[in-house]
Amino acid sequence: MFKKFSLQESLSGQNSVKSSVVRGIRSKLVEQFPGIDAHMDDILPKKANLIQIKCKDHYTFYSIDNEILFFQHFSDPITPTLRLLHRYPDILPRVQVDRGAIKFVLSGANIMCPGLTSKGAWLPDENIPEGTIVAVMAEGKEHALATGIMKMSSDDIKSINKNIGVDLIQYLGDPLWKTRLD
Repeated sequence: MFKKFSLQESLSGQNSVKSSVVRGIRSKLVEQFPGIDAHMDDILPKKANLIQIKCKDHYTFYSIDNEILFFQHFSDPITPTLRLLHRYPDILPRVQVDRGAIKFVLSGANIMCPGLTSKGAWLPDENIPEGTIVAVMAEGKEHALATGIMKMSSDDIKSINKNIGVDLIQYLGDPLWKTRLD
């Protein structure tokens, strides 16, 4: 999603978000990501000055203290950045790829089902529905290497084992990862 992104080139405006809008964002995030509820006061304090940054191509970023915490494309769900996921690793459901898939994920490739079902990969026992935003972990690594959207449910991935299983949103080293708001 962010392979050819540059905040400096695509910035179209930024403004502070009203407290009523912040409350709405907080409730949407808790509804969408149940794991974020325990950390919500740390991530998005009630009195924080949330900045909304609008860019070309209909990207919207939300930042506090010059750190991008969330982003949104068109009317897609608000998604946490990979940096936020590294600080709070339990806010998203997890899937794990095997060692062979790591180099492809780090170059921005979508994750194929065999990369999620082979030895070293891991899918949770409970079903993750299609369209869920997930953290992509790597075999033998502590932090997530990407975030993505499930293109099929985890039960379907286990049974079909073909095609794209997770469509990448953000990965380590992509332009959004490298973006600084200084």
